[in-house]
Amino acid sequence: MAVTYTALEALEKLISFDTTSHLSNLDLMAFVQEYLEAYGIQSRLIYNEDQTKANLHACIGDINKPGLILSGHTDVVPVEGQDWSSDPFQAIEKNGKIFGRGACDMKGFVAVVLSKVPQMVQARLTKPIHLVFSYDEEVGCKGVRSMVTHIANDLPVKPDMCIVGEPTLMQVINGHKAVNRMECHISGHECHSSLAPYGVNAVEYGADLITHIKKIARRLQNEGPFNTDYDPPFTTLHVGTFNGGTAANIVPNIGQFNFEMRSIPEQDIDAIISEIRDYAYKILEPEMKDKDPKSGFEFNHSVQTPALSTPDTDSLVHLVQNITGENTTYKVSFSTEAGLFQHAGIPTVVCGPGSIEQAHKPDEYIAVDQVVKCEKFMDDILKSLSV
Repeated sequence: MAVTYTALEALEKLISFDTTSHLSNLDLMAFVQEYLEAYGIQSRLIYNEDQTKANLHACIGDINKPGLILSGHTDVVPVEGQDWSSDPFQAIEKNGKIFGRGACDMKGFVAVVLSKVPQMVQARLTKPIHLVFSYDEEVGCKGVRSMVTHIANDLPVKPDMCIVGEPTLMQVINGHKAVNRMECHISGHECHSSLAPYGVNAVEYGADLITHIKKIARRLQNEGPFNTDYDPPFTTLHVGTFNGGTAANIVPNIGQFNFEMRSIPEQDIDAIISEIRDYAYKILEPEMKDKDPKSGFEFNHSVQTPALSTPDTDSLVHLVQNITGENTTYKVSFSTEAGLFQHAGIPTVVCGPGSIEQAHKPDEYIAVDQVVKCEKFMDDILKSLSV
């Protein structure tokens, strides 16, 4: 017999699964599959290489028609080192809020979607509804990429609309920045610190490049280009981690740091990357290689997530605006899976319950009234897709 869940009951169940990105999400996916099967809905899992995580795709309605994707990620950020007032993997309701890891980002949306499955099955849909739940969004939208390929290339008809339910306070987001994250590895020449002038200090040369990156970041902040729809209204560039060296009396032969760019649409990000590489290869490396030809820099892209830029005139934007009652669209600086769907030719917006300000924090929560608002939104979506 099919089980029914209210949105809050479904959220409690979802929070109970520890789907931190470095762990498996298969237990949660098994729960979702069993729930859907009870309503006669078949779903497909697309696994990662080692079969420890999976995306889930299910279609309700006629798959031979263009449809609407409801997309949400199932992974959450770690709780280690955070001071929680309660068990982060046990939903606690208090003062009109549901506390728990992922309550806001973004199991609240997934819970609402699952709670509406019985109505979806009963509705006389004019367009199919695709449920897409992914893994590893929190580490660079890595999991959903195989799902986007499947949806864009393998279905009889490609969906023509997508709503990503990241927390936006149910505001309509039709633009967000692109993310480029890179790793820089520095090879030096190790020697005793008493002979430091004869070595190639990987840490110091890495620091020289980081200083140059900081100069570029300040230039972007002061000179632009600018887009006031975003906050901050310019491309940001920063170094997130820096490692190297073994002891104070050893000139380090290895250094490594990561840097990230979150770019507005007007920014030529390839030009920025080339500027950073050129400084490393043309200014710093010649001096390094004079002492050791094997020394130098190596760059690798670790994350590339495209920007979202759906026109205000798009029919999906109008649909979501009409349902939410919002007359305005918004742009955000955080990144989502939405840019990947749009890049695959599927118009996409971001609209979901909760505030991004609560995401990733200890005592993460979603307000109950946001869940209720999302439930109303989903009811109206169903009405708009039904006869």
